[in-house]
Formats: sequence, C-alpha cells, structure tokens
Amino acid sequence: MDFVSENRPETCSSLGLDCGTCIRRCAATTATVCPDLQPAGVHRVFFQLYASPGCHPMAHAFMCAYDEASTPSKPMGIATRAIAAAAA
Repeated sequence: MDFVSENRPETCSSLGLDCGTCIRRCAATTATVCPDLQPAGVHRVFFQLYASPGCHPMAHAFMCAYDEASTPSKPMGIATRAIAAAAA
C-alpha cells in the first residue's frame, strides 16, 4: 500500500486507524522534527501530508495537536530549550 497516493480516510479506516489518532501522532512527529514552525508552515505541512479532500476537515485538529506537541509541558523541557537558545 502506498500511503503517498492512498492517504485518505477510507484507506486508514481499512487498516483500523481513526483520523484523530492518525492526526495526533503525525502532528507530534512533525513537532519533534520541526518544532518551530509558524502556523502557516504547519498548515502547509498538513496539506502536503494529507492531500485527500477527505482528510481536509482535520486540518484544524492537526494544527492544535502540533501546538500541543511542540509546547513543552515539563519544566525540564523549558530549561532544555532555554539552554539550547543561550548556546546558539
């Protein structure tokens, strides 16, 4: 199965995946790889990954999940980013 050309809700559903889980996992991975994207960049990434019109209603959920995943929730994460920024 080629997820690049068959990335649509029906394909994922046939594999036992739901849109919410797929979006949250992909957004978290995107935030790990590209933690400093601006909203327009997150939006663009979503539409590149999910080109199927059937996936488009999940764009807002992807952006929210990206924001949640890229925002450190632990003090250690904040300290790590501050140290990295100071070193740069």
